Amino acid sequence: MKMLDKKLLTTNIEKIAEYDFENNKVFGSAYCVIQEDETIYKNCFGNISVSKSNPVTENTLFRLASMTKPITAIAALILIERGQLSLSDSVTKYLPEFQDVHIVQVSSTKDILDLGIAKNDITICNLLTHTCGIGCEPLKIDRMTAEDKKTIDNSVKFFLNSGLDFEPGTKEQYSGTGAFDVLVKIIEQVTKTDYYSFLKKEIFEPCGMSNTTFIPTKEQWRNIIDMHNKVAGENTVGKTTDNCIFEDYPCTHYLGGAGLTSTLSDYSEFAKMLLNEGKTPSKQLISNKTFSLLCTPYVPKEIMRGYQSWGLGVRVITDEEYKNLPVGAFGWSGAYGTHFWIDPKNKIAAVFMKNSLFDGGAGNESARNFERAVNNSFAQ
Repeated sequence: MKMLDKKLLTTNIEKIAEYDFENNKVFGSAYCVIQEDETIYKNCFGNISVSKSNPVTENTLFRLASMTKPITAIAALILIERGQLSLSDSVTKYLPEFQDVHIVQVSSTKDILDLGIAKNDITICNLLTHTCGIGCEPLKIDRMTAEDKKTIDNSVKFFLNSGLDFEPGTKEQYSGTGAFDVLVKIIEQVTKTDYYSFLKKEIFEPCGMSNTTFIPTKEQWRNIIDMHNKVAGENTVGKTTDNCIFEDYPCTHYLGGAGLTSTLSDYSEFAKMLLNEGKTPSKQLISNKTFSLLCTPYVPKEIMRGYQSWGLGVRVITDEEYKNLPVGAFGWSGAYGTHFWIDPKNKIAAVFMKNSLFDGGAGNESARNFERAVNNSFAQ
């Protein structure tokens, strides 16, 4: 295990934070780095709005977008630990309507081609590893109406009626919301409770995540950072839909793939739990054996080329060609710029928060700079 140099880490992170401000990439940002059980670095920069009077703190709320997915994966693993779910279970065991679902493709000219009934069952593992063919095709997703987005049930019905995008298990294509909405519906059926209540009881409370929510209070809404955008090189407030955390989905639609808002403090507690293989200050959420399922690479290289594979709701680094993180590191990002990873080899958890329409997603520059800043901070 290589140890981080605190002084060097501070210098490196402050450089990249300054770079983001100089290049109009953020209104505000927040960073946390933990090694073993010690918080090596935690700091916040800038403001939650264009106003200079509201500084970002570790309790400022950020839209997580797809950093919701690892939380949903842990929810599924809790049920797997209890024998209520299995990764190999067919979706039809819980949702019989997915029996004999068709593969339906849409061409660039929007012609619809029905390829017939899928041969392979969709499994719980497929839902968590972007290999199910549900909700991957933008031309289909663009047809979703406000009514389709209103509830989990409506969303799942939309994706079912839209057909699969490919034969399950034969291809990898990212599912932003569809696959995880199907999983949430299954979780609600198994637990006989709404998904948000399940998360609060089983994950948020034991982790101490009191400010992580689908439905912000009035006070929390005031503490959500403005969405950053950049137009003609200048900062501007990006447009968001009123009373929505992710795009134009209502807050009451508990999106398994994108719907939560959280703070640096809260998500760092979640990351610390992952670093400790499922253990929180108050309880062990899942056993080490069950936890190992999270960061196992499931998608073979013949399907997913490159330096990474999908674990359960996380990417896993599988090749040394990726220089920022070691093989075995895992984590994910959000469409609005949030980013985190767990490095089991060096016992590091790192969390970065920003919200931007200009520079978000897994490849966003701020996130990659953060990875390099940490990677370049090991003691010599």
